[in-house]
Amino acid sequence: MRAIVTSTIFAFATMLAMPAGVATAQDIELHLGNDGPTVRLRDDCDPRREYCRDRDDRRAWRHKCTPERALDKASRMGIRRARIDHIGHRSIEVRGRSHGERVSVRFDRRSSRCRVLG
Repeated sequence: MRAIVTSTIFAFATMLAMPAGVATAQDIELHLGNDGPTVRLRDDCDPRREYCRDRDDRRAWRHKCTPERALDKASRMGIRRARIDHIGHRSIEVRGRSHGERVSVRFDRRSSRCRVLG
């Protein structure tokens, strides 16, 4: 019992001693087993427990148009009360008002600058 308590304290002290930029909460696993607690950093995810995306896929996603970026660009274009109307695989449609008229703008999701499609 004393060994388990000691190793648990050691495991938590190790986690606290890590620099902040080393790992996030999803990257640290704490296992409590017959050998006592073990802490390890996860370098990949378990596809049986969660959806795993390739690191390159996550990096590429940062460079695509998001709904927030589309709303921001619509606001900069002068569209007031802009809201997302539809999100498709290739485009994001935003609706709002400009000069008292209803307007609808489609943005390309594959472009980081949210290129206007129509």
